[in-house]
Amino acid sequence: MKRESFGSRLGFILVSAGCAIGIGNVWRFPYVAGENGGGVFVLFYLLFLLIMGVPVLTMELAVGRAGRSTAVKAFRALEKPGTIWHFHGWAGALGCLVLLMYYTTVAGWMLGYFFKFLTGTFQGLDSTAINGVFDAMKANPGEMTLWMVLVVAAGFIVCSFGLQKGLERISKWMMSALLVLIVVLAVNSVLLKGGAEGLKFYLMPDFRRAAGLGIGKVITAAMNQAFFTLSLGIGSMQIFGSYMSRQQTLAGEAVRVCALDTFVALMSGLIIFPACFAFGVAPDSGSPLIFQTLPNVFTNMAGGRLWGALFFLFMTFASFTTLIAVFENLMANCMDYFGWSRRKATIINLALVLVTSMPCVLGFNLLRDFTIGGRNILDMEDFLVSNLLLPGGSLVYLLFCVTKWGWGYDKYMAECNTGSGMKLPAGKWMKNYLRFVLPVLILIILVQGLM
Repeated sequence: MKRESFGSRLGFILVSAGCAIGIGNVWRFPYVAGENGGGVFVLFYLLFLLIMGVPVLTMELAVGRAGRSTAVKAFRALEKPGTIWHFHGWAGALGCLVLLMYYTTVAGWMLGYFFKFLTGTFQGLDSTAINGVFDAMKANPGEMTLWMVLVVAAGFIVCSFGLQKGLERISKWMMSALLVLIVVLAVNSVLLKGGAEGLKFYLMPDFRRAAGLGIGKVITAAMNQAFFTLSLGIGSMQIFGSYMSRQQTLAGEAVRVCALDTFVALMSGLIIFPACFAFGVAPDSGSPLIFQTLPNVFTNMAGGRLWGALFFLFMTFASFTTLIAVFENLMANCMDYFGWSRRKATIINLALVLVTSMPCVLGFNLLRDFTIGGRNILDMEDFLVSNLLLPGGSLVYLLFCVTKWGWGYDKYMAECNTGSGMKLPAGKWMKNYLRFVLPVLILIILVQGLM
C-alpha cells in the first residue's frame, strides 16, 4: 500500500502544530503561569522550549521520516539487530490511548460550554450559580457522555477521509479560524479598562515575586510545561514525520511548529490575564480558571455572551485539532502493523476510544468515589501521561537518536539536516549537550513529576 503524504508543507506545519496546540496551551499554560508568578515563568518557559522542546521534536520527526512508518516499524527499521527499541512503539500507542481516555472528556467540556454561552445559559446568574453550572455538568453522566461522543464521532469522521482530504483539510480550516479568533479575543481583552495590570503581571518578569513563590518551583514548572505543550514522547508527532517529504530540514520545521504552538499559548495568556485583572479575579485560581473563573468574567463584560461563545469556540478548535491528530496516530498504527483498511481502522478505533473514555466521564458522577492515591480517574490518567509517558518516552527517543546503542548521533543528525532550511549545528558541543545535558534535564522533569 502506497504511504500517504501531506499535500503541502503548510499542511504539515498546521497539522503538527494542531497536534501540539491543545489544552496544554489554552487551559494548562495560563493557569500554571498564574500560579507561578507570571512573567518569570513565561521567560523560563520560552528558554526551555528552545533548548529542550525543539531538539526532541526533531528526534521524533527524524525517526518517523527515516523509518517511513509508525513507531513500531520505524524503530525496527532503524535499530541495530537484536535490540528492542521498537517496544517503545507499543508504549507510545498505549500512551496515545491513555491520553485520549481523558482528553475526549475535556474536549467535550469545551464544546458544551460553547453551546451554553451560545444559548445564554449564564445570562443573569450570580457567581455561585455560574460555578454551579460546571459542577452540574460533571454530575450529569448523560450530558457528559453526549459531549464526549460528539467530539469523538466528529474526529473519527474527519480521519476517515484520509490524511489530505480529512486531517489536512480540516486542520487548515480550523487552525486558520483558531488564529483569527485568538487575535480578536486578545485585542478585546487587552483593551479592557484595568487590563494593563494583567499585562504587567503576565509579561514583565518580577524576580522578587518569583522568589517569594520559590524560584526552583517556578523553573521546574516552566520546564515541565515546555515539555508538556508539545505532546512529545508518545509518537503523536513521529507519525507526521513519516508523512513528510525530504525537501526541508527538520530543525526548521520543528522551530515553525514550536513558534505556532508558543504563539497560541502566549495569546491565551493575553486573553485571560487582562480580563482577570480588569474584573478583580485572582489569576492563580488554578485549573477552575477556564470553567468557573472566566465565565464570571464574561458575564460581567459588555457583550459577554458573544465573547464567551467565541472563547469556547476557540477552545473547542484547539482541543479538536489535537484529538484528530492523535486519532490518526492510532489508526495509522493499525493500518501499518495489521494491514487494516482506513475504514476498518476508523470503525474499530472509534469503538475503542468511546469505551475507554467512559471511565473518565463516569469518574465525576457514578464513579466519583473511586480514587487511586487520592486522585480521581481523570487526574490519574493525566498523571500517567504528563509525568511518566511523555518525559519517559522523550528520553527513549533522545537516547535512541544520540547513543551508539540506538540509531546513532551521526545518522540522526544526517536525517535532521537533510533538505533546505535551518540546520542543527553538528559540532562537538551539540553532541555533548544532547548526550549528557539534555537527558539530565528530562530526568529532572521525570523525577519531579513522579515525586
